Amino acid sequence: MLQKWTLFLFISFHSIALQAQLTKADSILMRRIEDSMRVTSAALRDDINVKDRLYNDSLFTKQLVRALKTPYSIHFPFDSLVTCSKLMSPDSSFRIFTWQLQINEDYFKQRGAIQMRSANGELKLIPLIDKSESIEKPEDFIGSNNNWIGAIYYKILKHTFNQIDYYTLIGYDENSIRSNKKIIEVMRFEEGVPVFGGPYFMVPNDQIIPHFPNRFIMEYKKSAGVRLNYDNDLGMIIKEHLISETNEPHRKWTMIGDGDYEGFVWKKGKWVYVEKVFDQKTPEGKAPVPQPLNKEIKQ
Repeated sequence: MLQKWTLFLFISFHSIALQAQLTKADSILMRRIEDSMRVTSAALRDDINVKDRLYNDSLFTKQLVRALKTPYSIHFPFDSLVTCSKLMSPDSSFRIFTWQLQINEDYFKQRGAIQMRSANGELKLIPLIDKSESIEKPEDFIGSNNNWIGAIYYKILKHTFNQIDYYTLIGYDENSIRSNKKIIEVMRFEEGVPVFGGPYFMVPNDQIIPHFPNRFIMEYKKSAGVRLNYDNDLGMIIKEHLISETNEPHRKWTMIGDGDYEGFVWKKGKWVYVEKVFDQKTPEGKAPVPQPLNKEIKQ
């Protein structure tokens, strides 16, 4: 009897899972919309005239919303849409879209939306409104979707502490003609509303009374390629150490990577700073090979 009941539950759940998918007709429709979105997003990126870019940004947003209104659209990958970031949360509870609009050579705005998973496949979409131009101290700012600092996210992590789910977002911002930014921020949901930023970073500084930022921002020279990403093998976020090439660290557009690496490890609801991630060891006749300092990382 138990075996029959188990088999019945398995078949029931399997049937529900099959129903909670895109139909073939809806998949074809979404693929057609995606084709249009790909053309629009290319124009949004490449058009010389800002009015045309603004028009295509508006059109792209409408096309995205139209596509996402398709039942169970969260299952559609948008895999040919390469100018827009699409990140599914590790628990598949939501997906976040981010893209950018260039106003001029010195001003970029980010666009975004969070698509929540729903049991009946209906669209629940939370727009992200970039208000970075009015935020004086983004490192200390805590905001919602209506006053978002803006970033193109390329990595999302999930941790749970004291029964609360925290999602760490790693992204970039082209910022200005002279510098780029890379950003780490933690997001959580409060009554269904996303909250960006919070006291989740333990970062040392030179102040007598330590100041702990609500997000981590590294700003650096436009032409410098610096590393900031999560390393699955080490279980930590790796960041390249920055120095000023002109010995003017207050001028962020002079900051470049020096080949050394720092990091952050998640401990008890905080991203804790690790001063040195690798020892540079040079075996005879070989190039330097980084070896992780496992004691610092895994404690």
